[in-house]
Amino acid sequence: MKKPDLSLSDLGSYFPDDFTPEQRAKAQTVFLKELAASIHRYYRGKTASMPKAGVYGFNWFNVYYTPGVSMISTTIRDNNDTSFELSNRGNLVAVVSDSTRVLGDGDVTPPGGLGVMEGKAFLMKYLGGVDGVALCVNSYNKEGKHGPDKIIDFVKMAEPSFGGVNLEDISQPNCFRVLDTLREECDIPVWHDDAQGTASVTLAGLLNALKVVDKELKDVRIVFVGAGAANSTGARLLLADGADPEKMIIFDSKGALHKGRDDVKADKAYYRKWELCEATNPKRIDTEAEAFEGADVVIGASQPGTIKGEWIKTMASKAVVFACANPVPEIYPYAAKEAGAHVVATGRGDFPNQVNNSMGFPAILKGALMVRARKITDEMAIAAAHAVADFAEKGKGITPDYIMPTMQETEVFAAEAADTAMQAIRDGVARIELTREEVYKTTLADIMEARATIDLLQKEGFIKAPDVKMLIEARDKAVAAVK
Repeated sequence: MKKPDLSLSDLGSYFPDDFTPEQRAKAQTVFLKELAASIHRYYRGKTASMPKAGVYGFNWFNVYYTPGVSMISTTIRDNNDTSFELSNRGNLVAVVSDSTRVLGDGDVTPPGGLGVMEGKAFLMKYLGGVDGVALCVNSYNKEGKHGPDKIIDFVKMAEPSFGGVNLEDISQPNCFRVLDTLREECDIPVWHDDAQGTASVTLAGLLNALKVVDKELKDVRIVFVGAGAANSTGARLLLADGADPEKMIIFDSKGALHKGRDDVKADKAYYRKWELCEATNPKRIDTEAEAFEGADVVIGASQPGTIKGEWIKTMASKAVVFACANPVPEIYPYAAKEAGAHVVATGRGDFPNQVNNSMGFPAILKGALMVRARKITDEMAIAAAHAVADFAEKGKGITPDYIMPTMQETEVFAAEAADTAMQAIRDGVARIELTREEVYKTTLADIMEARATIDLLQKEGFIKAPDVKMLIEARDKAVAAVK
């Protein structure tokens, strides 16, 4: 059992050698949660606002503020598009949530989502060179229920300050109404990362997983466990990219989706789910056990324990299992492998094959911002998926334990941003046209600048390193909790 170090480079070695795979997996989860509590208290969050213009003397405040800034106001007044050049708007994203569907924790109250939304902003900057700000909002209506209209109104009111909006952790069915309304009524890209972002990286991972097992998307039988925003949109993107709807079965908490689900049909708020009822599962298979039998692919975005090892044993040869619930997957990778899965992915970075929207949203948003896209189309998300998949295949080469690039592979974000931007131009939603090389080089430069800034702040002590004792305490609590 090794002593934890600040790199967190080998989590599995932090725990007793006699731990079983199950104990080790559970201990890692507890460790990361305990450490998160300590670190967030230590830093008081993880993002801050900082000027990017120099101060060479106090008269510069007459330039940055009054009277000089008056010319900025009147220029933007006469041409609103100049706001993208004369302010930070062109590289600024609002991370908007009502915190009703946070990770695996559900409704955590509006401020409860701040840790996640700050995390999104942090990743945007470090991985995509994009500035983000966390905005957790109160979506309660007069009846005391969470309603989509308040979120819609809030985003419309805030639109003039941002170049894009990242919707996050909004429960269904509200999330669909919010996204579909704002995509059409706002003049900046508004997207729901839990839906489009997760769907894009799921497609990317699946494209390469199928190459590993020598199967084609159009031929495979796919089972989705969970029918929330992630899997509903994931199914839609897979169908748009060539999956066969007759070979797709989707389960929500009440059973399989099909044309016989009158409960879904009756509730107009679930129109996206009903579209999938109409398109998939024509045989109306109703149980997971039957659906898994002979299936080639299972994609989970549900709850821990909802994918059973005995079901995986009945799948087709060289089965692909994506267990992407966070923070605890539907089945741990070791258990899925023991049951016969050939390729296993999760949403976590401490296991092989992380299929997580962190590989998508920073670059997709960057590409959209660079060409000032008015929206992010499904085609843009699909283009991003293929960029990610191609990067992994052409780089290190794909294997059962490497179907996706990792966050350390910086260039993937630049390639993804570039392909997203080019698709925006093809789709006719871009305000300006750039070459792929221009987007690639600018994105990579912005990412490297963001990372160099953080490195410098750490080196100079403005970002202070935590005491390793905090890691040891978190590890000891994890070991005690699992033993």
